[in-house]
Amino acid sequence: MHRDFPKTERYGIGRRIDNLFLEILELSFTASYLPPEHKIILLGKAISRLDVLKFFLQLAWENKLVPNEKYINLSQKLEEIGRMLGGWKRGLDKKLSPSK
Repeated sequence: MHRDFPKTERYGIGRRIDNLFLEILELSFTASYLPPEHKIILLGKAISRLDVLKFFLQLAWENKLVPNEKYINLSQKLEEIGRMLGGWKRGLDKKLSPSK
């Protein structure tokens, strides 16, 4: 994504956005291979990184680095990813919580 930014912004916020995308992907992939009690930790980190990514994407959009249409499209996809990660984490929370 950062290649679309002006050169002055490319290696700052653009690179940060790209790195956050990769970090979320890595955390999700790694979590899929761990036992449930370890998955929750990585999913929490992935959700946190996703929130930071949304913030930086909004910042880029507000500074006119991302066109409206692209911002809307990415925001919708990030919201869906957030719902998926949240559902995964809630399912694990239920599975690991002691029954009353």
